[in-house]
Amino acid sequence: MKYAKSQKAIDQLTPEQRRVTQQAGTERPFSGKYNHHTEPGIYVDVVSGEPLFASSDKFDSGCGWPSFTKPLVPSHVHALRDTSHGLVRTEVRSAHGDSHLGHVFPDGPPDRGGLRYCINSASLRFIHRDNMEREGYGEYLDQVEEV
Repeated sequence: MKYAKSQKAIDQLTPEQRRVTQQAGTERPFSGKYNHHTEPGIYVDVVSGEPLFASSDKFDSGCGWPSFTKPLVPSHVHALRDTSHGLVRTEVRSAHGDSHLGHVFPDGPPDRGGLRYCINSASLRFIHRDNMEREGYGEYLDQVEEV
């Protein structure tokens, strides 16, 4: 499958998705639809469709945003230095869609690598395990837990 940013995809975004992905916005904590989401599947970039995170790597960090221990495909997530708001952080963006996803912090579960990818729900689209094959993501089924 080929992943790319397109004007058509951007035009179909909600105002909140556009603000987050295209303008490096942040949704309010505890407001995103995937914060407490626990179904099995994968999360893809809402703009490009590239696979980003697996539900098996999601955990409840209590921070108010969906948190993951690692990317599903490391090359699909780029880390960039972010000095906005008087802070030094590491921004994460999708490689093909160039969507702002959120930030990564070194305070994740130590037994799972120690990272916390703090991601905006507005930058994601969830694909349930039952639909992954049909939607072209079958190669990632082995990375999603059984129900």
